[in-house]
Amino acid sequence: MTDYTRLDEKELRKELDQLNEIYDQIKSQNLKLDMSRGKPCSEQLALSVDMLKYPDPTDNFITSDGVDARNYGLVDGIAEAKELFAEILEVDSKNIIVGNNSSLSMMYDTIARAMQFGLYGSKTPWSKLPKVKFLCPSPGYDRHFAITELFGFEMIVVDMLKDGPDMEKVEKLVAEDPFIKGIWCIPKYSNPTGITFSDEVVDALAKMKTAAEDFRIFWDNAYVVHHLTDTPDRLKNLLSACYEAGNPDRALIFTSTSKITFPGAGIACMAASENNIAHTKKLTGFRTIGPDKMNQLRHVRFLKNAKGVEEHMKKHARILKPKFDQVFNILSAQLKDKNIAEWTEPKGGYFISFNTMPGCAKAVVKMAAEAGVVFTPAGATFPYGKDPLDRNIRIAPTLPPINELKTAMELFCICVRIVSIKKLLGELN
Repeated sequence: MTDYTRLDEKELRKELDQLNEIYDQIKSQNLKLDMSRGKPCSEQLALSVDMLKYPDPTDNFITSDGVDARNYGLVDGIAEAKELFAEILEVDSKNIIVGNNSSLSMMYDTIARAMQFGLYGSKTPWSKLPKVKFLCPSPGYDRHFAITELFGFEMIVVDMLKDGPDMEKVEKLVAEDPFIKGIWCIPKYSNPTGITFSDEVVDALAKMKTAAEDFRIFWDNAYVVHHLTDTPDRLKNLLSACYEAGNPDRALIFTSTSKITFPGAGIACMAASENNIAHTKKLTGFRTIGPDKMNQLRHVRFLKNAKGVEEHMKKHARILKPKFDQVFNILSAQLKDKNIAEWTEPKGGYFISFNTMPGCAKAVVKMAAEAGVVFTPAGATFPYGKDPLDRNIRIAPTLPPINELKTAMELFCICVRIVSIKKLLGELN
């Protein structure tokens, strides 16, 4: 295939004319395809329908710790659900609080409590401080950034490298600034890059010196069991690393069953030190008399244990892997060796991170939308929606049927090629 950067103007214009003709043909089809969010498809949702049989009306609703799941109580969740998440996260069940369907809600609530009351070890509620700052490895998750911006925190971009955030920069910043209170991390099959943090990065995060006595790592382990291959990435245990480093209260680990069972009706958890758990339980007890224990019981009886989760996730992988492979194949066929783009090929998770030539991402997304295919807005993977190089685009292959995915990705590649040629010709507005 031809390296576009080696073509002369005449060759580029000839290529552009041909691509514009193809684009106009696709545009005339009046497509309406959505690639904007990482949602499970209907086939994935169907995998968990049998869960609705639980608990059977003839079953007993008594949990293993003797509580009737239909009634009030257990602000930190039922014992069976704690054990399930403890197995998945490789922590002790005493380090788990189980909530309702959204880990994002649990993260939001944690920050809200920090603002109002402070976290365990805080000398002052965060709202009483002159400023609060968060480190935001980027490209990253737009909803993390949205929460941070909502609370008025200053967001500091840290480059996401191939093995995790740029730890040299992270270590320097947290050591010098007591107003840096946290860092967002999606450590396994990260959104959107798909990378998994190395052991060295995990250890560095656990050991680093911080000027803030209540600094926290918000460890959003959303894709801990979401493998696409038989050789999944392995992530070192952050909580254990923090204990070993003498910083046991630093880690706040979140996950959920949102993309295991039903995103709108799953269960979520936070794993943390005994101090953090006790502090959270105390304050949560004012907010609720208990979570939806019936749904927790339903999940445990359906999934059973970590092995049951593993087998269930293999069914998800059989649906998703062909979609990811199709995207990789189309990107390679259309763009390989053209020297205008690069992309990740993760072993799990829900996203592919795509980089255009600098200055092209917004134009590509706009052009695709005008032809009826919606992608995540360019810039969304950076704080304040501002990609400094205007090059990163998050691709979410999971929701569309595979035939629609093929159409969407072929159009996407045409848009990338057209915009790149205009950039090379100096004609990109």
